[in-house]
Amino acid sequence: MARFDNIEEIEPKLDGTGLRIGIAMARFNRDVGEGLLSGCTAALRKHGVADESVLIVSVPGALELPLVLQRLAHSGRFDALVALGAVIRGETYHFEVVSNESASGIMNVQLDTGIPIANGVLTTETDEQAEVRMAQKGAECAEAAIEMANLLRSIAALN
Repeated sequence: MARFDNIEEIEPKLDGTGLRIGIAMARFNRDVGEGLLSGCTAALRKHGVADESVLIVSVPGALELPLVLQRLAHSGRFDALVALGAVIRGETYHFEVVSNESASGIMNVQLDTGIPIANGVLTTETDEQAEVRMAQKGAECAEAAIEMANLLRSIAALN
């Protein structure tokens, strides 16, 4: 449904049929990572992404995500990627370093490669906060990856 007369608008599309999705999950805070992964894969299936069109890889922690995402993006195999993990505040400055640098690295990979990356790296104060958010955030990342892959296809088709 168009909101404006005579103005073309690309509507969000959550149909994952035919899309290829790569997921990189940080193993640090593994229980939260697995909860994110469960929510993500369930949402991918719900929206029509075939199991055989999904690849899951794991890395030691959030700082290793950007490099692996870069390799996946450069493989030419994926329409979108998802980054999953949890950085939970401790008693040192390390929380800020890991949170900021992983987010920056993920954004740089996305912009440098043109492959959309849904950032599902939770940054929380406590384990409990992460556990409450993990399933929903995983599902939201799946939907963001699908929507962005479809949007980029629609934009490419404008040419």
